[in-house]
Amino acid sequence: QVQLVESGGGLVQTGGSLRLSCAASGRTFSSMAWFRQAPGEDREFVAHITWSWGATDYADSVKGRFTISRDNAKNTEYLQRNSLKPEDRAVYYCAAKTTVIGPYKSWGQGTQVTVSS
Repeated sequence: QVQLVESGGGLVQTGGSLRLSCAASGRTFSSMAWFRQAPGEDREFVAHITWSWGATDYADSVKGRFTISRDNAKNTEYLQRNSLKPEDRAVYYCAAKTTVIGPYKSWGQGTQVTVSS
């Protein structure tokens, strides 16, 4: 059974930093990603990383501030978020897939991040 467990959310001040973790179990994935959903908004893509090569991609809104990484031995991905802004407030979701193309089909339960001004 596939399981993705996020951790690391919480309250941080504007300009602060926070690291999210997502531990995966159950199978090996081709890529993992982070999405987020702010109150009243649709879920949006934040970043993704391919598991074998470590290639990354980011949403324009987080480029230069967020860094996605993975630890193959621990089957865990991370999202280091620096220079946080109030608009980064959202529930952050970890996602994973086993195919190179196609949608993400495995999702974590989400972790709340609040940025105070």
